[in-house]
Amino acid sequence: MATSNSRTKCSLSLFFFCIIIFHVIIPHATPLSFSFTFSDPETYGSNIKFQSDASSNGTVINLTKDTRGGPVTNSQGRAVYSNPVLLWDNVTGEVASFHTGFSFVIQATDTSAYGDGLAFFLSPSPSVVPSFDCGGYLGLFDGTTALNATQNQLVAVEFDTLKDEWDPSDCHVGIDINSINSTAYEDLPNITKSGTRATASIDYDSTMKNLSVLLSYDGNPNYTKSFSLSCLVDLKAILPQEVIVGFSAASSAVELHQILYWNSTQLSKGRVIVRLRAHQHNRPLRHQLTLAEVMSDLVAAICWFLSSRKKATVAAEEEGDMDDADDPIDNEFEKGRGPQRFPYSELVAAANNFGEAEKLGQGGFGFVYKGFLRSANLPVAIKRISKGSEQGLKEYTSEINTISRLRHRNLVQLIGWCHRRGDFLLVYELMPNGSLDSYLYSKERLLPWSARYNIAQGLASALLYLHTEWEQCVVHRDIKSSNIMLDSSFGAKLGDFGLARLVDHDRGSQTTVPAGTLGYLAPECFITGKASKETDIFSFGVVLLEIACGRKCLVQTEFRSKVSLVEWVWGLYGRKSVLEAADERLNGNFEEAEMERLMVVGLWCAHPDYNRRPTIQQAIGVLRFEIPSPALPPNMPELMFAPPMDLSNFNYTSSSSTGASACAISVSTNSTAASESSSSRLLK
Repeated sequence: MATSNSRTKCSLSLFFFCIIIFHVIIPHATPLSFSFTFSDPETYGSNIKFQSDASSNGTVINLTKDTRGGPVTNSQGRAVYSNPVLLWDNVTGEVASFHTGFSFVIQATDTSAYGDGLAFFLSPSPSVVPSFDCGGYLGLFDGTTALNATQNQLVAVEFDTLKDEWDPSDCHVGIDINSINSTAYEDLPNITKSGTRATASIDYDSTMKNLSVLLSYDGNPNYTKSFSLSCLVDLKAILPQEVIVGFSAASSAVELHQILYWNSTQLSKGRVIVRLRAHQHNRPLRHQLTLAEVMSDLVAAICWFLSSRKKATVAAEEEGDMDDADDPIDNEFEKGRGPQRFPYSELVAAANNFGEAEKLGQGGFGFVYKGFLRSANLPVAIKRISKGSEQGLKEYTSEINTISRLRHRNLVQLIGWCHRRGDFLLVYELMPNGSLDSYLYSKERLLPWSARYNIAQGLASALLYLHTEWEQCVVHRDIKSSNIMLDSSFGAKLGDFGLARLVDHDRGSQTTVPAGTLGYLAPECFITGKASKETDIFSFGVVLLEIACGRKCLVQTEFRSKVSLVEWVWGLYGRKSVLEAADERLNGNFEEAEMERLMVVGLWCAHPDYNRRPTIQQAIGVLRFEIPSPALPPNMPELMFAPPMDLSNFNYTSSSSTGASACAISVSTNSTAASESSSSRLLK
């Protein structure tokens, strides 16, 4: 006992010593948050650094020469935040999210000779203004590297007013990544260069790696339309830890580029990682360390220390008190290489005791939590199935038996599992970009066309492996957009194998209780109760249509009624206008041949008659342009089935997930009325 108390005192002393050292030596992380009104120099003082021709006239910031400074042609300049900011942390790897907003005016004083525009940018520190070669480079690049993305480190949002040879149009907003040639753009009206005040809002979601722009013209009450643009970009892969942020502009002709105000907040998920480096190295030590700071952290340290000891004691007791009733479950799982059983206490610690802050998604069987396995130095997603859920236990057992033996680049990897006293945990690799549905139906996030087509082909590759390439045919039975996860490169990974069944390759189907998600279920599921490769193909087809259209599997019509997405797209196909179903948010930025093929393959796979559906090999052949597209009937076929089977035992699933979950949770419930309603709607 004396030894234990001695160790406790020693540990506390060591911990307090570390707290003091932390305060004395390590500068505190501080959120970068400011609001500058450039008509009031006191709001920004020395926080803005002017470069080249940029200056302040006491009312606005002029990025290029103004009329009072003599000739205004061939001018460029920058106004940047004086101190570099930390964009990402090399210790944790965490990348900051940020929001910045500003108001600006671009005025072409000579309508016959104008150009070129301004940009908000992030670049390595220090900020270096390139030599002036052309106003079209906006003061961001020189002529030798402007179009060579391999020689630059810069991300910018440009507001361009003059079409150069690399530009899509005169007036446009564009996102530039290491090149003046915009990765994504949106055309703007000519009032952009008319002196009308514009307001821009730029946001970066580090979890989703999504950079988005919103532009409005609040200086013109007669013009209420706003413009939006987004692009997927991993800032950590492009920019160094510390970056300079600010504005740049250039003009080869006669044009003013003015910033009226600027506000910015830079935060990261979980904790602030942006440090203000200004003056910290020059401050006296006594200013860095205050009694209030130390006492505050000492109290927090004591609470944390005592709480941790209590939790560790309880966890140790629980770990040694495993319920023997769980032992038979172990016998069902395959032994050998692959997923491993984790200690319960390790998973509790990884998910921070399954706190609300770690929760990623939920469903009828439980929740998904974000966690970090220190032993493996690995971020994970942990599915915790609700205690007492008989169906959840079946899914737990099925998922381990099935997915633990599967290995494919387009399948979510099961890392491990644990069960204790009715608490069932599944551990997956964490998918940093969340689920597909969180992009398809979001107003803030937009998947570009190239990413969508790659996702469709990745999902097809996963199905090819499950249906034909593995030792047995795996029927997934719950293919839907919320079960398709996106890795760091936005590659597709199919997850949630709780409803999956193994079928011999020489058997076409397996009779079972129908299960899945309404809207993705093939019509025959309500009649025969059979799970087959064809039912998976139907669900795959619905997902392809969702990817192309950016709509859910049930579509709201102009008459406020709902029809299936398949029926809606088939109607447009019959009128030879299938491209009208394309996601409007893409603004036509897609390959028409690919879009048409994706929709036609989606309809082909979702054919009401399962005998007319393609194999996954045929679907892949069309998507890869290796075989021609099928000729489908202009009208969606109607099937005449016998009355539906008794659906009192039918289990349907839905999911609720957020951006970073590694798997969607299936929700299962008995719902005869809902099933019969869906059956009558799908089968007419």
